[in-house]
Order: sequence, then C-alpha cells, then structure tokens
Amino acid sequence: MQVILLEKIDNVGGLGDLVDVKSGFARNFLLPQGKAEMATKTNIEAFQTRRAELEEQQAKALQSAQQRAASLEGLSVTITSRSGTEGKLFGSVGTEEIRAAIEAAGVNIEKKEIRMPDGPLRNVGEHPVNLHLHADVDVQVTVEVVGEEAD
Repeated sequence: MQVILLEKIDNVGGLGDLVDVKSGFARNFLLPQGKAEMATKTNIEAFQTRRAELEEQQAKALQSAQQRAASLEGLSVTITSRSGTEGKLFGSVGTEEIRAAIEAAGVNIEKKEIRMPDGPLRNVGEHPVNLHLHADVDVQVTVEVVGEEAD
C-alpha cells in the first residue's frame, strides 16, 4: 500500500516521502494516528500545498525535543525498591516507575518515550536508560536502583 508520510517515521521515511508499506501497518497505525495519508492523486496535490506548514510543525517539534533533551542531559534519578540480600529485586522497576521518578525531578516525559530493550530492571545498581523524545533526538539518563532489604 502506498502512502504519503506526514512526519518522519523511524525505519520508514521522512516528511513527504511516498513509501510502500504493508497494508496492516498503514490501516492500523499510520492512518489512524494521522502520520500518513493514502497516496491518491488528490492527496498528493493537497500535500504539496500543505508541505510548508507541515515542515514548520516538524521543526517546532524537533526544537522542543532538543530543549527537553538538554534539560535531561546528565540526569540521574534514584528509585527505591524492596530487594533480597544479594541485590535482586522482589519484582522489577519498569517504565512507569522511571517516568514517575523523572517527573519528580521536574521534567515531563511520557511512558512511551522510555526505551528498555532488555526489559525491566531487576537488580540493584546504576542502569543507563534511553529516552526517545523525537525521531532525531535520543538522550540517556541514569537510573539508580537502591535496594531496601525486606525483613
């Protein structure tokens, strides 16, 4: 299925690109979220007239993400969780706990912006966590998990 991208999508293309994607990806993700339009002749012409406006919106979003990244640069947050004597947590520290700790430090972030490819944190110690704020902006914060021994 051929679509016109209305914003930059990782591993797909940039603003205004005419790309072929699987129909399910287009129907279930790109089209409902307003990230793309069907590549019909009228939509292509309409896109050309709106192109400058969309590029301006993308530039503002990028600038906002860069400002947020600057405020997050070098940030370290501490999360306390119950653990055993060997440093293994009872349970885990996931994206929601990390989001709450970062917001407590004074920076707004969404849960979906936190990238944890190895899954939730299950041990005490310092862990680097990547935040994906924009298609072109990634920043790394340090999450220190402190164990609180159970009785």
